[in-house]
Amino acid sequence: MFTGLIAHVGRVATLETDPRGGARVTVEAATAIAEGVTPKDSIAVDGVCLTLVSNDARTLVFDVVPETLVRSTLGMLRPGTPVNVELSMRLGDRLGGHFVYGHVDGVGVIASKATEGQGHRLIVDAPPQLDPYLVEKGYVAIDGVSLTIASVRNGRLEIALIPETSSRTSLGGKVAGDRVNLEIDPIARYAIGAAQQYAQANDATTDELAWAYEI
Repeated sequence: MFTGLIAHVGRVATLETDPRGGARVTVEAATAIAEGVTPKDSIAVDGVCLTLVSNDARTLVFDVVPETLVRSTLGMLRPGTPVNVELSMRLGDRLGGHFVYGHVDGVGVIASKATEGQGHRLIVDAPPQLDPYLVEKGYVAIDGVSLTIASVRNGRLEIALIPETSSRTSLGGKVAGDRVNLEIDPIARYAIGAAQQYAQANDATTDELAWAYEI
């Protein structure tokens, strides 16, 4: 489990495809390694939870299966690409962002990024299947970064990106047309899933669901 608060930005060293499918990716992230890592650790790379295969003082090595390549942007990585790196939470850590699983729900496309005050207004086109889970003032993880949704309009997420986030994550270098990993807030996932199960079991109306879940 992760928080979406990015402490390290690494760079892709290599991405080697496997003839059986999948790939092996090597990421340069010396500052993350200095915090203490061990093979089999869970580490998020651009919001994707991966298992560490091996490491030295400078690089992290991961195996990426075909399913992960299909569902995320990892297959588009190239040597030199900056990536957000987050080590998994430890018991007792502060939770400053929100619970992030590293399970990508869809790939979005940056529609625009414009200067707004000290920061930027980031607009992302999200896959339509995520619409029910994205709400104004709710959470979303974009490339593993915990962010608050400023507004949702016609399937587009709007994010007020503060300077701190731009400078400390790979989002600062993103431009229109770039693809990003999206993970919905797990609370929204479970709330809507429970409501759907209740409706199917009880043939409930919208008003009854609102009452049942105190919406």
